[in-house]
Amino acid sequence: MRTDFPWLRVDYLCELFGYSTQAYYQSLNRKHLSSVQEDMVLETVKEIRAMMPRIGVRKLQYMLAKNYGLEIGRDRLFDILRMAGMLAKPRRNRTRTTFSKHHFHIYPNAIIDVVPSRPNEIWVSDITYILMGDKFYYLYLITDAYSKKIVGWKFSDTLFTINAVEALKMAIRQCESTRGLIHHSDRGTQYCASKYIALLKKHGIMPSMTENGDPRQNAIAERVNGILKKEFIELADLTEDNAEAKLKDIINIYNSKRPHLSLGYFTPEEAHHMNGELIRVWKPYYYKSNDMSQKNNTFADANNRDDDHLDRSPP
Repeated sequence: MRTDFPWLRVDYLCELFGYSTQAYYQSLNRKHLSSVQEDMVLETVKEIRAMMPRIGVRKLQYMLAKNYGLEIGRDRLFDILRMAGMLAKPRRNRTRTTFSKHHFHIYPNAIIDVVPSRPNEIWVSDITYILMGDKFYYLYLITDAYSKKIVGWKFSDTLFTINAVEALKMAIRQCESTRGLIHHSDRGTQYCASKYIALLKKHGIMPSMTENGDPRQNAIAERVNGILKKEFIELADLTEDNAEAKLKDIINIYNSKRPHLSLGYFTPEEAHHMNGELIRVWKPYYYKSNDMSQKNNTFADANNRDDDHLDRSPP
């Protein structure tokens, strides 16, 4: 009413509506402080998303409080980002990178119902595709199942076994000891090939493979692939010339900057220096059945519900 009728006195309007002038000015101060905080939140979120473009709201809430001292409720943060048009949207694409009909030996799944309790106990491997222009490229990844840290990777324009071998060599170089280590993968030709298996056995690493085509048997690897693609790669403007360098930066940010709900908000790098059970925000699900086909998601966190690369409004 002050806007529409500026000649009316504040004390008259407050009396008309049953409020004191003190309450009126306190309300103005609260609105001003709220507006200032919203501006700070939006600027800080833009700064975070410059590194992690599709990071979800729950992780943003945690990072705002921990790293910037901005305490804000989840629902309010959703509302602020929604009003600013800054909620991430899902994208779904998929192409085939696994070819499991081959003559190579298939190894049994050695990680059913196994929950890793330390780094370098279980590694999971997978390949994800990257479409640049009209050509497909491939990112070979090896991830530590305990810490979710990417310990080995290789970028290539082919699906040749040598690329998987190079990613494995990188993972082995960063590992102080491979004693008791299990390497889990799908049954793709790259992971069943004699050269790859020979390198595993040379370092005393036990091969383990999915029992069927169900991606839940390699859920952590699939999940990490999804995080990299949805939150980073799809927004990175990769070209043939800059892809290698940008992917290195992306993996470093993922490992050292991005908190995981499944790690109790630690980053993979932080978790990689820990031991014992990690406090998870989402509880893991395990199939309990005599039918081996029902034990599909091993030690994965449901679908490893590590936030979303999609922002979901609270119920």
